[in-house]
Amino acid sequence: MMNAMDTKRLTTDDAARGAAIIASGGLLGIPTETVYGLGANGLDSAAVAAIFAAKGRPQDNPLILHIPSADWLERYCQDISPAAYDLARRFWPGPLTIILKRKPIVPNTVTAGLDTVGMRCPDCAVTRAIIAAANVPVAAPSGNTSGRPSPTTAEAMLEDMDGKIDAIVDAGPCTVGVESTIVDLTTTPPRLLRPGGVTLEELRNVLGEVAVDEAVLRLMSTNEHPRAPGMKYRHYAPKAPVTVVSGDAQGTARYISAHLQPGDGVICFSDYVNFFSGFSTQAIGPADDPQEHARHIFEALRAFDHEDVKRIWAQSPDATGLGLAVTNRLNKAAGFHIISL
Repeated sequence: MMNAMDTKRLTTDDAARGAAIIASGGLLGIPTETVYGLGANGLDSAAVAAIFAAKGRPQDNPLILHIPSADWLERYCQDISPAAYDLARRFWPGPLTIILKRKPIVPNTVTAGLDTVGMRCPDCAVTRAIIAAANVPVAAPSGNTSGRPSPTTAEAMLEDMDGKIDAIVDAGPCTVGVESTIVDLTTTPPRLLRPGGVTLEELRNVLGEVAVDEAVLRLMSTNEHPRAPGMKYRHYAPKAPVTVVSGDAQGTARYISAHLQPGDGVICFSDYVNFFSGFSTQAIGPADDPQEHARHIFEALRAFDHEDVKRIWAQSPDATGLGLAVTNRLNKAAGFHIISL
């Protein structure tokens, strides 16, 4: 068991203190536009191992390296295609992770033994300043206990990580709310490994053909090796079991309403809350607003951990645009227990 640390609360004015923690091999909660991350020096195997220990994360689940600009790609990657720079120009800083061939300087602990590594430049000025000042890439998964919903505020991260990390930088709520899109450029055609804040349609506008990995739509088996975070294991899950209902919004609302039992909770669109009178609800925004769904989905999943609900029902957005990322997170939270109408 880890000894409890005195987790310091830092502000956006404390980039130098944050950089010193990273440079000295410590663990730092970092804000990004997607979710809060658990950061450490990505070139220090011991520091990276501490990430896995703090999260209880499986060792075969690779990490993403965060950098302050595309200029750093050549430090850690090789055989970098022009498409990588095209994506960086279009989407960085932003919620996109690019899978490239790694250089030997990147430890196996980061890549889970793969010959590739995920690279991202986050759209958060203080985090980029911390990385630049530390002068090392920051390895960072989401800042939650492995398997739980990702944190979109410093307070949510501290629910899981207070006493386990050196400090956290509080930059307010995350603006996107779901993790970065991950695209693998080492395959032909490029392959979407995880949907996120950059949509599949936006990727195709830059790259042309982009394949969608099967793991976006199903659970991986125990003997499959994930090429990126979020692919293999049950993720984003609250304590109560989740059932996702997909279809048109009114149809899913009627179905859930007809099947509710005492002690159930509902994740729903705000325009359908009245269907679930007498039951605990967490609204994630209007049915036609995927940006709001993304910002609130993890908050909704986490909120039910503070209530005594026996089961959670969830209305599923359309799996297009940013909705693909939201449905992916819901489906994984449910262990792909989905009712399609």
